Amino acid sequence: MNLERIAAAQQGDQEACDQLVRENAGLIWSIVRRYYGRGAEPEDLYQLGCMGFLKAIRGFDPDYGTQFSTYAVPKIAGEIRRYLRDDGAVKVGRGLREQALSIFAARERLHHQLCRDPTVSELAAETGLTAEEIAAAELAAAPPESLQQELGDGLTLESTLHSGESEEAMVEKIALRSAIDTLPESEKKTILLRFFKGLTQAQTARILSVSQVQVSRLERRALDRLRKDFALQD
Repeated sequence: MNLERIAAAQQGDQEACDQLVRENAGLIWSIVRRYYGRGAEPEDLYQLGCMGFLKAIRGFDPDYGTQFSTYAVPKIAGEIRRYLRDDGAVKVGRGLREQALSIFAARERLHHQLCRDPTVSELAAETGLTAEEIAAAELAAAPPESLQQELGDGLTLESTLHSGESEEAMVEKIALRSAIDTLPESEKKTILLRFFKGLTQAQTARILSVSQVQVSRLERRALDRLRKDFALQD
């Protein structure tokens, strides 16, 4: 991940932001697909995933040492889950959802440019929407303040209490795979062969044309990186 591009996006560079979304479309769709068949259109879920991704850009701090994709996964999934939980019988049209995403991105840009929250008139000038359209879109897209309200560290009260292990395990699996993809190629192959294919170190060594000792070292380095990554998430 290009940290300079993330920094530029955090400072309100729309081109950098758009490029990050395009580059990570595969990651966003990989999470969206887990929520198919729950009463929402795939494109709507993708727009929600993009909103979560933009929140991840805003909150990401490279000084923590964690990979951006690992940090972004729960943000993306959380935005989709909130919509599916809170939407209920009230279905918000795609047009309003797209407007809400545009307003959210404009708000982020102006916040960084002005060093404060923008006014409605400033948002209107930036998006080309009227004040009434902005209010309607944001009201439609906003979840009710409840157990899903985010705390200061990006977590929700519900997420600290909820015991739905299967869904959380799914999100963690996506985060793990994203973290593995950032490993050096030799370490990534070692982890995939050892833990996803279930091969022994000797079998892995033969496939990689290295010694078993080298496989052991590669495995240890990769696991150390992954443990650090997920420890810093917690």
